[in-house]
Amino acid sequence: MRKASRLFEIIQILRLARKPVTAAEIAETLEVTARSIYRDIAALQAMRVPIEGERGLGYILRPGFDLPPLMFTIEETEAMVLALALLARTGDEELKAAARRVNQKITGAVPGPLRQAFQSQALHAWGTVAAPPPAIDLAMVRRAIRDEQKLALDYRDELGRASERTVRPLALIYYSEHAMMVAWCELRQDIRNFRADRVEHCEPVNVFFRGEGNNLRQLWISGWQINAARPLEAEDG
Repeated sequence: MRKASRLFEIIQILRLARKPVTAAEIAETLEVTARSIYRDIAALQAMRVPIEGERGLGYILRPGFDLPPLMFTIEETEAMVLALALLARTGDEELKAAARRVNQKITGAVPGPLRQAFQSQALHAWGTVAAPPPAIDLAMVRRAIRDEQKLALDYRDELGRASERTVRPLALIYYSEHAMMVAWCELRQDIRNFRADRVEHCEPVNVFFRGEGNNLRQLWISGWQINAARPLEAEDG
């Protein structure tokens, strides 16, 4: 996690806390060392963020400090509540954890009447909850999409045929039962869909395709109308 993001996260943790929070507790949440948190707290205090406390006893954020308000209508707030609930049905554990953090952050930042929409438990997403795929980390795939980094994978298609592929990941599709990776396959020299639960091994390759991702996604999107008569599943492997 970059330092700027970590400083923001520390402020959010202290804003939502109802009692002093120790550096060790913050460090565990952010997956860094307590020493890093001590340095971050000192940096925030130097920026005049009103954090009080000391090592061993914990830290609090003095009342009155706030980040710029989030201005949403009640309908927009309810849309976010439902969207975050839908994320809990995916098999992407990192996104599920991120959804919980987003809920906490927005709950702490919005005015009281809108906060009620997040706390009322009046909106729910129901249905099948996808299991995490056993041999591929969806968080790694999302990072590879962002970084435009190739992936090497061992794949077994719907007929049980095994193959080794090097792919340029372009998108992730989350179905209720499983996730699907859309990628340019260097073996097939075409765009293919790979079901995450059929991947037997996947790891990043130290080769990038920077600057190509958007064009390849446009190629994929341009085929939607052409392929509208057949489901995405038909392009498996």
